[in-house]
Amino acid sequence: MEKEILKWGMIGTGNVTERKSAPSFNKIKGSQLVAVGNRTAKKAEDYAERHGIPKWHRDPHDVIHDQSVDIVYIATPPGSHMEYALETIYAGKPVYIEKPMARTWDECCIINEAAEKKGVDVYVAYYRRSLDYFKKVKEIIDSGSLGKVLHINLQQYFPARDEDHQRNHLPWRVIPRDSGGGYFHDMGCHALDILFYMFGGPVEVMGKSTNMGGLYAPVDTISASLLLPDNLLVTGSWSFVTPKSYQKDQVEVVGENGKLQFSIFGFTPILLDLENHKESFPIVQPENIQMPLIQSIVSEINGVGKCPSTGLTAAVTSRVMDTISGLF
Repeated sequence: MEKEILKWGMIGTGNVTERKSAPSFNKIKGSQLVAVGNRTAKKAEDYAERHGIPKWHRDPHDVIHDQSVDIVYIATPPGSHMEYALETIYAGKPVYIEKPMARTWDECCIINEAAEKKGVDVYVAYYRRSLDYFKKVKEIIDSGSLGKVLHINLQQYFPARDEDHQRNHLPWRVIPRDSGGGYFHDMGCHALDILFYMFGGPVEVMGKSTNMGGLYAPVDTISASLLLPDNLLVTGSWSFVTPKSYQKDQVEVVGENGKLQFSIFGFTPILLDLENHKESFPIVQPENIQMPLIQSIVSEINGVGKCPSTGLTAAVTSRVMDTISGLF
């Protein structure tokens, strides 16, 4: 499907599109955002006017069937991902889906099966796979400087947000029909996905989850044990109701020769601590954080590269989250 100009259509106009993703479509050579849609017509019109997008649609389905659109970016909450993705696939167009890929692993499988039958590509916005920060982490691990990796510990503790206390107006991220779960599905997925990218998919998964804060229905406190290839054990814990003063975002990889520390959201300097050597690697993130991954999609469609985040890789992360949360 090589294209001189790859023309994107976008469904959804939420915060993620303002800076993280959508500006990239027009910054990348051979790429252009040509249409946007939202169920609220005023939002679509306003977004198109502010960002100089040629067309806007009051019905998101019209974006999919717009003849000028080559590929569709689904930037809505996960509750509508499967619906829009399947319609895009049946229209014979590749699709780029915000993470998590869908509400459940079952929905991911339905999308992937449809894509395989139609011969259509599915990409998912696990953009950390393309960032220089995590490429550096992977480079250090792959170099062997740590020696044999012995174990990995992941800790993500975040405070409740102000909107979590508004019982009559809860954010969509904690409404299961919209998100598939709570903040674990929305945020924890990034940590799991990048570990699978670096070390390989899980062999075994065990987990326990509960709701300690009582602010909303989904779980807010999670503990998991994962066995990765080469008998590598990962222990992970997440809390989304931790007091702000105890907030933490850290991954520690321990090897025979030392340890490596990095973060998932904070992008704190990568710390390599060997027996006779310590080094810090501060790495600045791009202005539009999804741009490197979107570039890989454009390159793959034009036959000159490969996108590292697909429907198949993303489904693995969703299955693990469902298993840990007790949904699978």
